[in-house]
Amino acid sequence: MQQTNENALKTDFTKIFINGQWRKGASDSNMENTNPFTGETLFEISAANNDDLDEAYQAAKIAQKEWAKTPALQRQGLIEQFLKVMYEEKETIIDWLIKESGSTRIKAEGEFLASVLIVKEAATFPLRMHGEIRPSVVPGKENRIYRKALGVIGVISPWNFPFHLAIRSIATAIAIGNAVVVKPATDTPVSGGLIFASLFEKAGLPKGVLNVIVGRGSEIGDSIVEHPVPRLISFTGSTEVGRHIGELAGKHLKKTALELGGNNVFVVLDDADLDRAVESAVYSKFYHQGQICMSTNRILVADSIHDEFVEKYVARVKELQFGDPSKDRTQVGPLINQSQVDRIMEEIEKTKAAGATVRVGGEANGNVIAPTVVTGVTNDMPLAKNEIFGPVAVIIPFKDDEHAIELANSLPYGLSGAVHGSSIERATEFALQVETGMIHINDQSVNDEPHMPFGGEKDSGLGRFNGEWVLEEFSTVQWVSVMHERRQYKPFFE
Repeated sequence: MQQTNENALKTDFTKIFINGQWRKGASDSNMENTNPFTGETLFEISAANNDDLDEAYQAAKIAQKEWAKTPALQRQGLIEQFLKVMYEEKETIIDWLIKESGSTRIKAEGEFLASVLIVKEAATFPLRMHGEIRPSVVPGKENRIYRKALGVIGVISPWNFPFHLAIRSIATAIAIGNAVVVKPATDTPVSGGLIFASLFEKAGLPKGVLNVIVGRGSEIGDSIVEHPVPRLISFTGSTEVGRHIGELAGKHLKKTALELGGNNVFVVLDDADLDRAVESAVYSKFYHQGQICMSTNRILVADSIHDEFVEKYVARVKELQFGDPSKDRTQVGPLINQSQVDRIMEEIEKTKAAGATVRVGGEANGNVIAPTVVTGVTNDMPLAKNEIFGPVAVIIPFKDDEHAIELANSLPYGLSGAVHGSSIERATEFALQVETGMIHINDQSVNDEPHMPFGGEKDSGLGRFNGEWVLEEFSTVQWVSVMHERRQYKPFFE
């Protein structure tokens, strides 16, 4: 039941949140929220329809005008208060991440910490909305450039890191002076959406600045993009859906911030520290079951060290604990749903049929796939050419650096990656030739820092999150010129 204490966090998540009010969605259909490990139904919610969506956007449009006028220090104070509420409700947030998204406790703790850093960065944005004064080619004139909030931003959040990947858009947008309408993924309506309504409500955010609607993509998915109110759509998810959103937004001349799929390479050069590389490659493949856009998809290893690397890697993977995500030491938990399990198991079988060998794992129990390593893989096999998004590592040998770069760049993705080698200069030269938005030397591929540009190239997305880059994405500039003396319009009036 919903808590009655005025200062307590609202925990009845069977309702959507529009203009400061918790209410039932107006759709005829209900949506079931399920624990991916136990299969337990957590609750049912009446879905939102297009009327709800329109009401949310209209409320946001009205609220944003006043919110944008709010002094910068007050907006900063609100974000700081939100951070305080986050700390107060840490266990609630972690509990929802575990039971709704299948996060292990280790991953949920890490996601919370990453979100804290994002919010701390967002709290600096109100005082970073600076403009410029530039000279004019016209005598007696002054050019002013004002940075302003965009208006209303639509956020479509994913299910894999639902809290972190939603808050990086929500907190940023609100700090800058925008209003927000959030549609969370259907698998994670709380941790990717409704919990923010509760947290910001407790923090004292004015009504209408944040609205959260839970609905089916088939019913409101296109409408959230095509509605005339939002100026930007922020989406994190698959390349297929992102491309569709980009097409819809482009038709209506809307901005987009799209973080999409990846097929990230982890490259082990012939001079790499093998133990260090193995440890990094295990983490970047199996953290959160590999359900991360930055997860390593292909491990490329130099021929001369391939066999030794495989031996060490397989031994380390066999030590991973998998199963119940609520247990403290579980390292690999369940996938989000059965369809993801079925898809990955089918690709394992197809890759085996093409000549690859499963060295460990390869079995599923419910939504849990045992940590799996596959060798004898080539770049054209299903597990290599498709984004796995699960706990399956594929290892591919390469002849030399040029061959590795060719393998890395042969697929249409470019989000993250890693290169291991003892020569920093050689590894850096290699990294600069990889067509990717982010790449890390002697580290793993799952990196995100709140002040560094986060985003991809090619089919991995458009735009950048974090720091001044997201500030640029979520705001606009206006040129205002000022004539300080009477202008002579010659020869027009001669």
